[in-house]
This record gives sequence, C-alpha cells and structure tokens, in this order.
Amino acid sequence: MTRYVVQRLLSLLPVLLGVTLLVFLVMQLAPGDPARIMLGAHANEESVTQLRRDLGLDQPWYVQFARWLGGVLRGDWGRSIQLKREVLPYIAGRFQNSAYLMLLAIFMACGMGVPAGILSAVRQYSPGDRIAMVLVLIGFSTPVFWLGIILQIVFGLWFGILPVSGIQTPGQAGTLDLLLHMVLPSLALATAPMAIIARMTRSSMLEVIRQDYMRTAHAKGLAERVMIGRHALRNSLIPVVTIIGLQVGYLLGGDILVELVFSYPGIGLAMVTGILARDFPLVQGAILMVAASYVVVNLVTDLAYAYIDPRIRYGE
Repeated sequence: MTRYVVQRLLSLLPVLLGVTLLVFLVMQLAPGDPARIMLGAHANEESVTQLRRDLGLDQPWYVQFARWLGGVLRGDWGRSIQLKREVLPYIAGRFQNSAYLMLLAIFMACGMGVPAGILSAVRQYSPGDRIAMVLVLIGFSTPVFWLGIILQIVFGLWFGILPVSGIQTPGQAGTLDLLLHMVLPSLALATAPMAIIARMTRSSMLEVIRQDYMRTAHAKGLAERVMIGRHALRNSLIPVVTIIGLQVGYLLGGDILVELVFSYPGIGLAMVTGILARDFPLVQGAILMVAASYVVVNLVTDLAYAYIDPRIRYGE
C-alpha cells in the first residue's frame, strides 16, 4: 500500500505539468493582448511594444512558459491585470469559498443519495423504490441554473427565510450567517450528484445482495440489518466511491453556474470575471488551481479503494 501511495504521488507530477502546459497554451491562443489591455485601448503602439518587451511577451511561447512555470513553483502566479493584485492570494481565498460550497454539496448528496439507494435496493419494486427512482430522474434532468433560480424564488422571495446572494450579510458576519448563505447554492449544486449517487448505490447494492454469500448469510439466520450494513454496503461501495469522486469534478464545473446565479464569490465567478476582462494571469491561476484540486481528488478516491475493499492490491 505504501509503495502504491508513493507511485501515485509521483504520477501526479507529469499530470500537473501537462495541465499547466495546456492551460498556458490555451491562454496563448485566446484573443486579446495583455499589454494593450493593461495600457488601455487608446495607448500608442510604442508604449504597447515597450510593455510587451518588459513583460517578456515578445519571446517564444516556450520561454514564456518556462518563466511562468518557474514563478508558479516559487508561489508567484503573476499579477491580475484587472485587480492590480497578486493572483495566488486572491484565488486562494476564492477557492476556499468554493471549497466550503462543494463540501456542503457533496455532504448533502452523499447524506441523502446513499441512504435512498440502499432503501430502494432493499425494497426493490416497492412504491418507495418507484417514487425514489422518479425523483432521481427529475433530479438528474433538472438544469442546475434553473433549479437555483427556483430555489431563490421559493425560499428567498416567497418565504423569505434564506438569503439568495452573496456570502454574508453586511454587519452579520459569522459561521451561522455563512451557512445560511450556502444552503441554497449547495442544494442546487447537490441535486444532480445526489440523484446519480442514489442510482449507483441502488444498482451496486442489488448486485451484491444477489451474491451467494448473501443468500448463505440469510439462510443462517443473520439479521437483515447486519447483512445490509456489515456485508452488502461495504462490498458495494467501490463503484459508489468512484462515482462520488467523479461528482466532485462535476461540482467543480457546475459550481461556476451556481456562483453566477447566487452571486457567490467563489473561484468560478472569479474565473468568469477574468475571462470577460481578458485577465490572463487570473484565468490561468484559477484554472490551474481547479485542475490541481481535481487531480488530488482522484488520488484520494484511488486510495479509498484499498481501505474499503481489502481484496484490492496495488502492485504488492
């Protein structure tokens, strides 16, 4: 197991290098001149050319990439053109806000999706199972931005019990206020993953329940609670954990739409703002941080396999 962990950590290095190269090349192909953006549309060509030379933008792309990569490794991710401030501290704060949102969303998705899938599998073809699968289909088919707007109308406009935008109420900063602001965007973000996790849990549980050792345990008189909780659930968690890891990637993508709808100051909203302003350093830094976090999530998912299922051996 230790050797596998070391191998996986080492394999992250070329992946992250490839991600940084891809991000840099995509931004190089994007329209707009950073030097002209910084100086304004009415700047003369001589000033633009001088600034491009000072920033190293007149050099080949591989030289610019080497310089940018060196800065990333040193913690210098550049300076935002629009905000006139260092990129890394800014996007780190925004990513922290998004991380809170994603953690609450995945907690909601797992906390409701896994039990719903287990109950549907244990009571297959029952009215509860059919109702749960209909709700799963609705949750999977509902666009996240549309659901966010509906939640704003119902809980913010009609009932007025939850805030519908921002991350805190002026003059009321605190943990409770932060949680209240995250309820609606987290719920909108968690609906589709919740449906997928419930469906995957049900399918995996049904496959395990039909195994011979489960029938043997039932014939020996083992209590259903013990059979489901100790044997069936643990052996069905591998595909569930896999789909949970994939849903974190979905949350990283869908998070942008939710942050736009709820005006939530996360990294997705910062990325969109940077794209509209042609703020290349900000966009590069935000994409790199999101990609790196997704790689780390995949690593954690792989390591969880060995803990859940002792039959798995990673190169040992």
